Amino acid sequence: MRAISIPKFEENSLNEDAALVKQEMIAVSDGAGGGGLFADRWSKYLVGHLPEDPIADFESFDAWIESIWEYFYNECEREATQEGGILLNKFYDEGAFATVVAVWKNGQWISYGDSVAFCYDSKTGILQHSFGRLSDFNNPPFLVNCKDPLIENGFRCGKFELNDDCIVFAASDALAHYILMMYEVSHADIYDAELQEAVNAQTKDSNFIRMAMGIKKKDFYQDVIRKLSNCRNQTNFMRHLTKLRKMGLIAHDDYSLAIM
Repeated sequence: MRAISIPKFEENSLNEDAALVKQEMIAVSDGAGGGGLFADRWSKYLVGHLPEDPIADFESFDAWIESIWEYFYNECEREATQEGGILLNKFYDEGAFATVVAVWKNGQWISYGDSVAFCYDSKTGILQHSFGRLSDFNNPPFLVNCKDPLIENGFRCGKFELNDDCIVFAASDALAHYILMMYEVSHADIYDAELQEAVNAQTKDSNFIRMAMGIKKKDFYQDVIRKLSNCRNQTNFMRHLTKLRKMGLIAHDDYSLAIM
């Protein structure tokens, strides 16, 4: 079990992701720095306050957020007040944003946004996941805000079918897109329509899919799962993702991975 999170490959880049591994669960949160403030702190706060028992439904998820948001909000309000009026007004107007995904040891999972939970059966080669279609990565993600009500449509939950051959893991959006893309490309006979839909969207993700489809030998377990599983520290993780970026297979972003 391990959790690794690294920032963008830029000097002095702030990592707005957070990854958590505990005996009871794994979790990833992707702080959205494009709006609001304190995204890096909000993502860490969310994964750090997840309950040890699984969250069963939207009502329970909503109640959990309701029970934790106020302390975070008050602390950030105090800090923003010290920094000055412009920062404080921005915090009042926008708050802080992040995705969250978590998987408990019994296989139950929840997600809000485009961070994704996965369960790969190394014997059958079947990948279960918490996301929708590959092209859904093109849509703006639902985000948990520290001050605004949740939107029920943004919440997903389910339970993976587990056995001794399963590898359970979670990833933030850029890495999650790479994983799901490579799985579908390696099973192109099944996912041809979904791949074409994503390619035809003409987004930056479409370019990654084209590059992946151009790889002649595609072995999802050996090339994706094993290589990610072998990233046992930040240095190895960074080297692997640097190679994927050079190959044109993954977006420039913060990257987080939690493996159970």
